[in-house]
Amino acid sequence: METITGTAAGVPFTALPPAGVTDGPAPLIVTWHMLDAPRTDAAFAAALPMTGMPAWRVHLGMPMCGARMVDGRVDAIMELARRDALMAFLAPFVRQAADEFPAALAALRDRLPVDDEPVGVLGGSLGGAVALEVLTTGRAPVKALALVNPAVRIRSAIGLVEARSGQAYPWTAESRRTADELDFVARATDIAAQPPLLLVSGELDHPALRTDAAALVDTLRERYAQPDEVELTTVPDLAHSLADEPGLEPAPQRPTAKVVDEILTRWFLRQLTATSR
Repeated sequence: METITGTAAGVPFTALPPAGVTDGPAPLIVTWHMLDAPRTDAAFAAALPMTGMPAWRVHLGMPMCGARMVDGRVDAIMELARRDALMAFLAPFVRQAADEFPAALAALRDRLPVDDEPVGVLGGSLGGAVALEVLTTGRAPVKALALVNPAVRIRSAIGLVEARSGQAYPWTAESRRTADELDFVARATDIAAQPPLLLVSGELDHPALRTDAAALVDTLRERYAQPDEVELTTVPDLAHSLADEPGLEPAPQRPTAKVVDEILTRWFLRQLTATSR
């Protein structure tokens, strides 16, 4: 089988078929890409293909990215960030991606030969916030969750925007409430399910994101009945992005992305073939 592209309930996707499965349904892993490179579903699939997995890897497109990009312009997204980095940009992206997931998942199950078991979930950077929102709100049963350089606390992402623009973000009561809602360390108590979780943190990722990643892992280990099912792996020489700019089209895999890809492949293989918990 070859790569399949299309839309599921209006959400663009790139689907990579399972290895070694020629008949019958296979497990499903769903991903959300970064807004840094790779910033489309097709580019993310090339950066982290997890080749050899006996599972479908379906890479979903984030809002206003890839096929949903306005007039093919990356700067249209940046215009939203300049208007209001949190309320017009980061928060709507996370919320829309999470909100549209249940319908997209149902459409994927209708279209692809996937099993009806809980899904594996993967998110990179802001896509990590989407994955955590899906888990925290119970939008779909999750068997295993992996995060790569995730945006665990949206305030830290705002801090990065401030550093790049040189301007302070104009906080309001509403934006502070929104930031609280997208602080997944603080919201760890809202997570009812306890699927195995892997957090991959680049050694050269933004210090604030690395601090948040460690805080999330520590908090979840305190809450999980089996703390060893929450893992933190640091990848040497890995910065925040996983691909070269502009990150819109599939590109040769970076050496650091290859390391991440191998880590994810081994981990998901172990989790998706484990007996039901």
